[in-house]
This record gives sequence, C-alpha cells and structure tokens, in this order.
Amino acid sequence: MMRTMRDNTKWIMMITALAFAALMVFEWGMDITGRTAGLSELGEVDGVPVMYEQYQFAYRNLYEQTQLAQEEAITSDQNLGIEDAAFDEVVTQILIQRELQRRGIRVSDDEIRQAARFSPPPQFQALEGFQTEGVFDMQKYQDYLATASEIALLELEAYYRDIIPRTKLLRQLSTGIYLPDAALWSAYRDENEQVEVRYLSLDPATRIGDDEVEVSDAEVAAYYRENRDEFAVPPRATVVAVVLDKDPNAADTAAARERAEEIRSEILDGADFAELAAEESVDEGSAALGGDLGTFPRGMMVPEFDSVAFSAPLETVTEPVATQFGWHLIEVTSRSADSVSARHILVPVERTDASEIDLLTTADSLEVLGENLPLREAAAELGLEANPVDITEEFPFVLGAGQVREGSEWAFEEAEEGDVSPVFENAEAFYALELVGREPEGVLLLEQARPAIEQTLRLERKLERALAQAEEAARDGGTLEQIAERLEADIEESPPFSRSDFVPGLGRQNAVIGTAFGLEPDQLSGIVEANGRAFVIELTERIPADSTTWEEQKVVQRAMIGGTLGQQRLDQWITSLRERANIVDRRREVFRAQEEAANQTQLPLAFQ
Repeated sequence: MMRTMRDNTKWIMMITALAFAALMVFEWGMDITGRTAGLSELGEVDGVPVMYEQYQFAYRNLYEQTQLAQEEAITSDQNLGIEDAAFDEVVTQILIQRELQRRGIRVSDDEIRQAARFSPPPQFQALEGFQTEGVFDMQKYQDYLATASEIALLELEAYYRDIIPRTKLLRQLSTGIYLPDAALWSAYRDENEQVEVRYLSLDPATRIGDDEVEVSDAEVAAYYRENRDEFAVPPRATVVAVVLDKDPNAADTAAARERAEEIRSEILDGADFAELAAEESVDEGSAALGGDLGTFPRGMMVPEFDSVAFSAPLETVTEPVATQFGWHLIEVTSRSADSVSARHILVPVERTDASEIDLLTTADSLEVLGENLPLREAAAELGLEANPVDITEEFPFVLGAGQVREGSEWAFEEAEEGDVSPVFENAEAFYALELVGREPEGVLLLEQARPAIEQTLRLERKLERALAQAEEAARDGGTLEQIAERLEADIEESPPFSRSDFVPGLGRQNAVIGTAFGLEPDQLSGIVEANGRAFVIELTERIPADSTTWEEQKVVQRAMIGGTLGQQRLDQWITSLRERANIVDRRREVFRAQEEAANQTQLPLAFQ
C-alpha cells in the first residue's frame, strides 16, 4: 500500500510540474490585461510583458537539464548561455500562444478526455510503475486514471489543454509536406551510391612560383575599391589576460601513474583483473567486460598502446603505459602476427583534490589582488603570466581560455580603461582581464590590406595558369597516364565515397564530387575546378544503391525526412515570428538595478 502511495505521489508531482510549466509560460506570460504589472518585468514582446517568474522557471529547467548532461559544475560562461536561452524560450512561447489565439485553435473537453485515456504524456511511458516487463502497459495507466485524485486529474487536464492546441498548430504548419517515392529514392541513392576514381590534382600554390605571376598596384587598388566590405574591422578591445588553465598538471599526471601502479600491485598480489577493471577503469565499454578489448588488428590502437600490445609478454600485466587518454595497464591474452587479444584498465589523468584546491585558491587570490593592483602586478605576485590580447565581440578568443564570452561582455559593456575584471570561468580555464582600450569599428587602410589582396590576386593568377596547363595537356586526349606524364603529375586514387562524404584530396559536395557521379566507368572528365585546384578524374567503379534495401526502409525514411522537414518549417516559422515582433530585453538594466540596490548600505533604524 505504501509503495502504491509513493508511486502515485511521484506521478502526481510529474503532472503538477507539466501543468505548472504551462501555467507559468502561458497564463502568466499572456497577461495582456496588465494584472501582474506589479511584478518584475524583464522585457516585452509586442507589449506583452516577459515576467521574472516565467524567466526564472525556464532558467531553472534549462539549468537542471544542462547539469544533468555533464559531470562538471556549470561554468559562469555556460550560465550566460543558459540565461539567454531561457529568455528566448519565454519569448517563443509568448509568440506561439498569441498565434494560437489568432488562429482560433482551441481544444474541446472530449479531445482532452480521449487524449488523457489513450495518449499518455511521453514522460509517463518511461516510468517503471506504468510498465510490465519493461514495456509501457496502457491498462496500468488507465487503472491509475480511474483512481486518481481530483487534483491530479485537473493537473493532467491542464497539461493536455496546453499541448493539444500546440500539436494542432504544428499539424497546420506541416500541411503540404509530401514526399513522393522518387524524392525518397533520390535521397537514399545520394547517401548510399558510391564511386571510386583516379585523378590528377594540380595545386597552383606549389606548382607555380610567385615570380611567375605579377600583381600591379592598380589591380590591388581596384580590388580594394570593389571589395571594401571584406576589410571591415569590427569593434576591438585590447586587454591584458591572465589565464589559469584547468588541464591537469605534472603532479596530477604523476598521481594518476601512481594510482595505476597501485592497481598493478594489487593484481600481482592476487586481485582479480576483471573486478578491478569494472571498479577503476574509465573506459566504460571495456570496463563492463572486465577490461576485455577483444581482438584487434595492428594499427587500430593509438601508437603507444599498439606498440606495447604487440611486444609485451603474454598474460603479464604491463607497467603503466601513457597515451592521450591516460595510463593503461595492459594484459595481452593471445597474439598472432597481425592481431592481438588483450584487456586493459584505463586510469585517467585528472586534477586531484589537492590540485583542484590549489587552482581555486590561486583564482581567488588573483581576484583579491586584482581589486587593488594592475593585473600584471597581481599576476606577478602569484608567478603567473599576463599577456596582451585583442578580442572582438564576434570572436572573443584568448589563448588557453578559448571563447571568453563573459569577459568580452565585461570589456565591451561595463569596463573603463584600467579596470580589472573579476575572475571568470569557462570550461577550459579561469581567467581575468584588464581593459587597456577599445577601438570602434572601421575599415583597414589600403596599405594594411595590401598583403592580403596581393595574396588573393596572386592565387587567382596561379589558378588561371594551372587550368590553362591542364587544358593544354588534355587537348590531345589520351589516357589519364598520358595526361599525367605531360603534366609531370602523380595519379592518385580515392576510396569508395558517396555524394555526401568528405573525400581526402577531393573535398566534399563540390564540382569534382558531382562530376565523378556523372561519369561512366573508365570515362575521363574534362578539367574541373574545385578547392582552388585543377582536376582531371577518371571513374573506375560505380557501386549502385540497393533498391531492395531502400524499399524495406522506405516507411521509416519517409517518417524521418517528414519529421525533419516539419521541424525545419516550424523553426522557420518561429524565426519569422521573432523577426516581425518587437522584442525588448531589459534583463541587464533590471538585474543591475537590483544588484545596486542590494549593495547599498542599509540605514540604521533610527534614520528609516
């Protein structure tokens, strides 16, 4: 009885969450009458307020989803992205709700009853309490409905009253998507038909010397005049940056090796290799199999692992072997000339608790020192490097820290020259900045742009020469070998590839790939330009797509492509709504005002 009550409580809470989400986004979000005007407004969509409560609810959901998807704590840089995504989600839901009203899309009581009985929320279908032998059991779900409390049924009704109109809207937007068999076959063929080619590739950059082409001052000036947009310079901030890399250090590497040696000692003392692999190895795939890697050919593993696997004594646990993945303990169980059967335990190289504390302590110290010292001096106190960096809003990159979005917003929107930032954090590092100066957007001067223009024009001239050479060599016809001999070029061969594959040496979805699929076996192409090179190709084999296999999977393919097209149409429709709407985001000013108010010194009671 108690088990049943606990399970029912879990289901009721899930329904409550679903219904509350709808209430937060739609009831509060569409308060056109202004009844909630007294609450904090973070923006508006065509006059409809974006309320703090809506935003906070969306933010909490996204934050929890992000944290569940990763082991590491969410960084401040990630948090900025979550905040923006939460605001966008509320805006989108307001726009959708308004469109539902405009189209007169509603839901009847009978539709809700039918959906509740026969279309349970997807989240319910994964609950163990509604399953029999791991499969969703409709009867158990309907038995629950028959005994559910009135509040649970009301909350389930709220869920369907929200979701059914939006399903109708999606159905309206997807109307007209029709996929004839010919279109499905074409898509399947493009993915599965393959060809192999031999080819000549002429690279103008290496084939023709710089001294063989000329670029005049007049040509440079003309290119500059006609392509000034290419030389636009975005707003730029010059900063001094101090970066504390999160990567493990030498002490962490040594600690991981020491742990690997301890595990090896346990095995040599009689501990079971498979049990320790299951407990200690971070290679989840093999750990579940006691570390077993099966049989693999020479060259399949990374070189450091491969060389030990093909040389270590059989049935002996090796000393720790370092690779890019960590430290491996390897036991070779059998070996032939070309293959090995082995098992391993992988110990990762990661920051130890002590190392993590040292890193956090250094970051805290840097922030404290930066409150009173220039950043270079603060860094020197801690033995850290400080380097000048130019960043733009479009590409805020700092070596060692990667994308520094939060630091960029500080540098462009908050800081004054000479200010030192707090310590920011992203996935790669902790970092602090000092603003040296800002430059507005502009255009490179001709002399500044000259080297790039000369390089562009020089490559164009070289390509023209290479194409002319190829045309001359192919003019008299002959085999690919004869053309190669005239050009003193090597013939290369491709592996089998489809229309959508990336092919080393040829590229992806370009003129040379398209030409290959238009040839007959043993047919030579004309001169093809792609990737800034000149090609001559010969089709050696065509591997047709299997029409029987296509027929067998056609129903699934139609559903998948139809779903993708429907989602694309929905995304385009939402984008169109957003572009036409007047969206105002006041989060920054509202939160800044709240922060300033919170930081004000509270007056003594006698003065209040």
